Amino acid sequence: MAKEYRAQLRAVLKRASASDGLLDEFLKDLLTPAEYVELGIRWQIVKLLEVGMTHREIANKLKTGISTVTRGARELEDENGGFWKMLK
Repeated sequence: MAKEYRAQLRAVLKRASASDGLLDEFLKDLLTPAEYVELGIRWQIVKLLEVGMTHREIANKLKTGISTVTRGARELEDENGGFWKMLK
């Protein structure tokens, strides 16, 4: 079931991404305000790691925990992963 649900979510996100306004509305409905902000912070972490900022600098700048930064760093270790593909 989880695999099917993820596939359905990807499909609806793909449809919603045709319009920035629709995507924003959909994400606001799908996520709590805090979850939406957290996703934005996680993407900022990835971008800052990519330009060489240290974990501590990023945590201080974004006012988030080191463990959140470390998770992003672990995902960036996979150079074939989605983060690298999106950064390119």
